[in-house]
Amino acid sequence: MHFIFKLINFQVFKSPMIAYLKGKLTHKEPTHVLIEVNGVGYHVHISLNTYSEIKDREDIRLSTYMQVREDAHILFGFSSESEKSMFQNLISVNGVGPSTALVVLSYLPTAELKSAIVREDAAALQAVKGIGGKTAQRLILELKDKIKKEGVEENASATPVYNKMRQEALSALMTLGITKLAAEKSIDTILKKSGSSNPTLEELVKQALKNA
Repeated sequence: MHFIFKLINFQVFKSPMIAYLKGKLTHKEPTHVLIEVNGVGYHVHISLNTYSEIKDREDIRLSTYMQVREDAHILFGFSSESEKSMFQNLISVNGVGPSTALVVLSYLPTAELKSAIVREDAAALQAVKGIGGKTAQRLILELKDKIKKEGVEENASATPVYNKMRQEALSALMTLGITKLAAEKSIDTILKKSGSSNPTLEELVKQALKNA
């Protein structure tokens, strides 16, 4: 009887079961949110890009993916179906787990990530923490044709360096206690004034701290 119960339990939970969550956003951090749905609070892991997209909403809808492990069921949330689809593409590659996929999506917005893979820009992929040369090549080899079929958004590669630095600086400032609104305003002001001579990430964070 115990064996049968375990078998049934495995069959029920072997696939992601929650397609999306729609409810009240009760707590938000750069790495996760808490969403209350009909009196139940769900802890959902998110990328920095989703964090930026949801801003200060009270009511929220996130597409979700559930990772089922022996010791836990973990929810990952996305502000768009395209980000969720890219997340699923990433974790289909050997050596890339859900946590690593979220880091990739935090460094590179979906459109820029697709463009980097299609252009075989291994350097852009390796700039992401935790992505080495071999993994970057696997991402390109296994996902390039698939992404080409899906289509790559226009102007996807217009400002990858600018956006990557902006996201990293924003994350650093929020970790240091600066509000998202103040951090974004300070960062954008500095980058606008710098023109074509962009500051380093360290310089950007230091200047933003003074102005935030």
